[in-house]
Amino acid sequence: MYSARSVSTKITLPKRINRLSELAYNLWWTWHADAQRLFEHIDSVEWEQSYHNPVRLLNHIERKALNAAIRDHRFTALYDRVMADFDYYLSSSETWFSRTFPDLTGKTIAYFSTEFGLHESLPIYAGGLGVLSGDHCKTASDLGLPFVGVGFLYPQGYFRQRITEDGWQESSYDKLDLAEVPVLLVKDGNKEVLIQVALPERTVFARIWKVQVGRVPIYLMDTDIPQNVSGDRELTARVYDSDPDKRISQEIVLGIGGVRALRALGLQPAVWHMNEGHSSFMGLERVREFVEAGQSFDVALRQVQASALFTTHTPVPAGNDVFPVWLIEKYFWDYWGKLGLERDKFLGLARQDQPWGQAFSMGVLAFRVSGQSNAVSELHRDVSRKMWRFLWPDEAEEDIPIHAVTNGIHTLTWLSNRLKRLYDEFLGPAWVDCIDDPATWDKVVDIPDEALWAVRKHLKRQLASFIRERARQRWMRGGYHPVQVVAEGVLLDPHALTIGFARRFATYKRATLLLRDVERLKAMVNAPDRPVQFLFAGKAHPADEPAKRLIQDLYRVLKRAEFGGRIVFIEDYDINVARHMLQGVDVWLNTPRRPLEACGTSGQKAAVNGVLNCSILDGWWREGYNGKNGWAIGDEEEFQNTEEQDASDSEALYEVLENEIVPLYYDRDENYIPRGWLRRVKESIRTLAPMFSTSRMVKEYTLEMYVPAAMSG
Repeated sequence: MYSARSVSTKITLPKRINRLSELAYNLWWTWHADAQRLFEHIDSVEWEQSYHNPVRLLNHIERKALNAAIRDHRFTALYDRVMADFDYYLSSSETWFSRTFPDLTGKTIAYFSTEFGLHESLPIYAGGLGVLSGDHCKTASDLGLPFVGVGFLYPQGYFRQRITEDGWQESSYDKLDLAEVPVLLVKDGNKEVLIQVALPERTVFARIWKVQVGRVPIYLMDTDIPQNVSGDRELTARVYDSDPDKRISQEIVLGIGGVRALRALGLQPAVWHMNEGHSSFMGLERVREFVEAGQSFDVALRQVQASALFTTHTPVPAGNDVFPVWLIEKYFWDYWGKLGLERDKFLGLARQDQPWGQAFSMGVLAFRVSGQSNAVSELHRDVSRKMWRFLWPDEAEEDIPIHAVTNGIHTLTWLSNRLKRLYDEFLGPAWVDCIDDPATWDKVVDIPDEALWAVRKHLKRQLASFIRERARQRWMRGGYHPVQVVAEGVLLDPHALTIGFARRFATYKRATLLLRDVERLKAMVNAPDRPVQFLFAGKAHPADEPAKRLIQDLYRVLKRAEFGGRIVFIEDYDINVARHMLQGVDVWLNTPRRPLEACGTSGQKAAVNGVLNCSILDGWWREGYNGKNGWAIGDEEEFQNTEEQDASDSEALYEVLENEIVPLYYDRDENYIPRGWLRRVKESIRTLAPMFSTSRMVKEYTLEMYVPAAMSG
């Protein structure tokens, strides 16, 4: 019904390779290494300077570089092969979903998320929730689900991080040039497709952009248009604005506006999936549609519930938005009547008591408008049932209808190219079609230690080179003290045992747990025969002062001369930094205060790359750890006092580092190969790769939730 066109100047390419433009605008290339090599081959320097953005690359590349590529038979052969694979992928009607549910291929699944982390070239994500959403969409494409994403295009994205000499996090924002990112403006003929929602004393308009992810379109709304007043043009500028008026306005546009966007595009989803409660106003808008068609509120609500599901992601209060009643009245005073409700009944849909009074909870609303709900790990399910028990006062806790679908990762997005080639050789070329089959991964034991160790050493050298180059670039830009260059990792040793910690710097994740015994830490990193180095990265939300102080505490310690550059903080954590760290370190460290980690997926990404996990038994690791595929910090003891818990976990961490991890890594044979370490690496890959893939996860969603919702709705 609608055509999607780029707002950029049309990319003009030689006829022989003119489909590179089409490829650049489909993020299928982000999980296909040969497609990425195509763009890199044209101009490797520009590829790096564009931050791996093919749209920008093709917009700026000189014609002589394109002509040179065409004359290179290796390039044109690669181009032909990649485009053939691309065409086969998009045109194939033989997918897992079409084979399994041939009668449901026309039943659209709408997936609402406040952020989508797809690639570093499109920085419209803040962290794990967005990366999970991106992986979910990629796997929905791979499996052939009739899937569509709904969210925001944030022109300013998430903030850029800079650490001062004193260790304080500073934030800045770069506005995206929408002509140079892989998004297309949705048009009806020559007119932009606009949707509108009512906010107090005004109407807000949003245009719609499309990001194509393989077979899956993601539709992103953007209010930065002339039809809006200046304040509303900034409404969708940034991820997770801390101002409550902006936050509720964003969520109204996401939920209510998202439904209207799908209607404007001619889409009638059979299944509606809310990924976290930010989009739960979507349920109210769907109820309004039924009421407007003549249904009573109660009947309309049941119809909405039948086709809706809700995934809750965090037991941390900051992750569950609540709004004061007066703010809800301000924004919805003329909306509840359209549902056939009076004020008290409307507020009762999401009422939750807070220490400061009654509030309107987006989580409560999401549960109320959904027929199915799930947590993102088994332990998180148990925690969520306790947390939300007041919604089901007559149910036994084990019968509360919050189920568990443990998160996973899109394997090909996060797997290193060198390791993929090794898997191709020893698991068989069809292994990518059976990622969630444990039998596929049993063949990992056949990989020779020498071959696996050679790849692991290569990835460590690649990480060290990446970090040193970032430090060099920062030094060249000026404004950095030499101590900061050392703190950024310029002295990293690619041969030392390297332990990585990278994630959002929330206080419950306890990034500074190691600092409880600085003398012990100093002895470990400076051991002459068995040195250890630690790499940290992560952002604190700009409004989270305690988290920013954690970064400062860490930074002040690692700057000390006696640590000699063996503890590093990498600025401006994003998908690109994460990819290098997850592939290049030896151990992935995770120290949340149990049981506050809903799932976590960074350790899953590390595991498929042959990196061993050392983690608190929380989230996914509680399900994945078997005693031989990594290490647990402490046990499942429940603590009432956080100081006692932190002290116990810190001691357990040092014990496992000093007595197990360090000795095993440096235990080498006559060929200087750590055979015992590699046995554990193989066990980690074999047991964790199939279990924690989004192939398994999306199939579970489909079988347990999407198909019942499609048939019920």
